[in-house]
This record gives sequence, C-alpha cells and structure tokens, in this order.
Amino acid sequence: MNSGKRYMVLALVLMFILVMMSGCPGPARKPGQQEPDRPDVVPGPEELKQEEPVISLYDKDTGKTTRIKMEKYIQGVVAAEMDPTWPVEALAAQAILARTFTLKKIEEGGVKKRNADASTDEEEFQAYAPEKINDRVQRAVERTRGLVVTYKGKYINGWFHADGGGRTAASALEGLAYKKEPTPYIKSVKDPGFAITAPENKSWTVQFPLNMVRNIIREKIGQDPGVIRTARIIKKGPSGRAMTIRLGNATVSGPALRIALGKDKMRSTLIERLEIRGNNLVIHGRGYGHGVGMSQWGARALAEKGKNAQEIINYFFKGVEIKKVWK
Repeated sequence: MNSGKRYMVLALVLMFILVMMSGCPGPARKPGQQEPDRPDVVPGPEELKQEEPVISLYDKDTGKTTRIKMEKYIQGVVAAEMDPTWPVEALAAQAILARTFTLKKIEEGGVKKRNADASTDEEEFQAYAPEKINDRVQRAVERTRGLVVTYKGKYINGWFHADGGGRTAASALEGLAYKKEPTPYIKSVKDPGFAITAPENKSWTVQFPLNMVRNIIREKIGQDPGVIRTARIIKKGPSGRAMTIRLGNATVSGPALRIALGKDKMRSTLIERLEIRGNNLVIHGRGYGHGVGMSQWGARALAEKGKNAQEIINYFFKGVEIKKVWK
C-alpha cells in the first residue's frame, strides 16, 4: 500500500473513532430522577452577565439604611413570611417569589420615601426576620439562587397569601382591587392547603362596633356611610370573594374595607355572611389573606406531596417561566 492510501485509511479510522465518541451517552439517570439539590427549573444561560445585586435596606427599628447582598436579604424575608420549619420546597417557592417581588419593586423605584431599594417594614415592602433564619431557609434560598418568575420576559407581581379558603382569587382585581397593570398570570385554583390549614383559617367570625366602622370608613376610605342600619355584599368575584360591599350609604370595595378594618381582624374577603347584630357589624368568613397568587398553606400541602418549587409556582400561576438571572 502506497503512502497516499495509507494516510487515507488512517484518516477514515480517526473519523470513525471521533464519531463514536461524540455519540456516546453519559451515565443514565432513572426516569424522573433529578440532579441532587436542584429544583426542576428552566435553566438560564451558561454565562450570566448580571451579578448578585447589593441592595440598600431601610431598617424600621433603627431608622438606618444599610447595604446587604440580595440572597442574604431573601433569607430574612423567607424566614419572616413563612414558617421556617416547613418543607424546604415550600420555602424554596417562597424564596423565588420574594426575590421576584423585590426585583420588580426595585425596578419600579424601590421605597422612594426611604430613599432605599427595600424596607423591613412589611407595610412598605416585605416582612424581614433574620433572627429566624435556619438551615432549611438557607438551603431553600441557596438552591433557588438567582431564580425569578417572569411572564413574557418581565417580572411578575409575586403575590402570595396565607390561606386561600379553599380556592384562590381569579384575578388581582378580585382579591386586591388592583388595576395598575394587567396580570394575566393570575388564576383561580383549588387551594390544597385548606385541608391542613390552622382552624382559625377554616372559619372565623369578627365583629366591629357600628360607630367605629362609620368612623373608619369616613377617615380611611373617604366616604360617610351615615348611621349604618344595613350591610350587604353587592358583588362577588368568580372565587366568591366580596368585591363590593354596601354599608349604610357607602359603597366600598371588599379589599379596601379589609385594609381599613384591619387585615388580621377581617382575615379575608371570602365572606360567608355579613350582618348587623345589635350595634355591631358581624362578619363570618374563611381563609386568611387577599387570596391572589400562591397560598402558603397550599405550597406546604403540595411540598408534602412531593412537588418541587417550580411545580408549586406553576400550580398557582399561569403561563409563567422561571429564569436564573445571576449565578
């Protein structure tokens, strides 16, 4: 065999070896098996340009503003907003929503009156309790590092609530009277957490003196209902939440009335009965919170059934994508 043919044969052999090596599969995983300590998420690009942000955080207790890394801040939020002893996947879903909520709010200007990106005052931003951080919270935040929820490339409003009372709100308008922007990713679903929730969320009753109700509506809502002799729900949303309520001469939104009377007293707008009894307004209802987005008790129930953070978020939100925005 001459040298030309020898080189040609050698080249063909080398090509064959390369083709076989490139087609050789890696170690197989069992069906449904995932990589350890990784949520089932839509992967981000290999090289992410954005670095973990350092944000300015206003402390309501000290009145001071400090700088803190985003992921460390999210740990404090998760520890405050959800029971830190709950399943890691429920805490992980909470972490993804808290991170998304934070970035969207910062994108919108942060807490302008504090000249800060975020605040520890939950009336202004999110709850924050770094003293409650434990191993579960740290694991939940670390395994979801940099993950956010988007809809058509933009951050969603990462709404969550304690308990949906059996079913979450069909829209942000129904649960929050929110009209600022469209929120097509909000949907109404059965809340699996209602089966395991605290007794006070299954059924609650609260009463308010009528004179106090009149003063609160006048001061906080800007209407004078006059002497309140009648109370009735004018409009309910698809999930059964009271959207419009008539008290005396005033017509108010259910969410506005709840905020005015106190969110921990009027636990939700999922009202089963509204009545005047003697000199009191008596409200019977179920659930706890505005009902929009993720139910925290529902997240716990799903996690206990083996669902991961992405599956939990996709259960409560429609058409969203989970993306990694920094390493």
